[in-house]
Amino acid sequence: MPRRRSGRIRAGSHRATGARPVIDGLSSRALSEIIELERTRNYLQPGDVGTAVGLWKDYVHQPERALWHDYKWGNVPWYCCGDPLEARALLDIVMQAVSPRSTRELRKIVSRSDAVWNLPSPPYDGR
Repeated sequence: MPRRRSGRIRAGSHRATGARPVIDGLSSRALSEIIELERTRNYLQPGDVGTAVGLWKDYVHQPERALWHDYKWGNVPWYCCGDPLEARALLDIVMQAVSPRSTRELRKIVSRSDAVWNLPSPPYDGR
């Protein structure tokens, strides 16, 4: 029976490796801290921080009428897709748990979305 080359065997093997989170603007050092935090804390799952950043960013860029609808009647899709307000609270917790350098990097990313969230509303013209 012919033998396969060892390189071919390694190339065909499938290892179960966790997906590395990618958060634009974070250094590899900060990402490794977040990965370690997600691995060691019982309230975090792998990828939770990246998901929280994405949820918060997507939420603050919604049109105002969608945000008002969420406030007035509640948003049922949050049950399946995650609550962006809880995601923002999780980001505060993570910023307290990582090193000051990583906190600065993560705060810089989160503050961009916070700035959109804190923009004043346009004047109401009730004609």
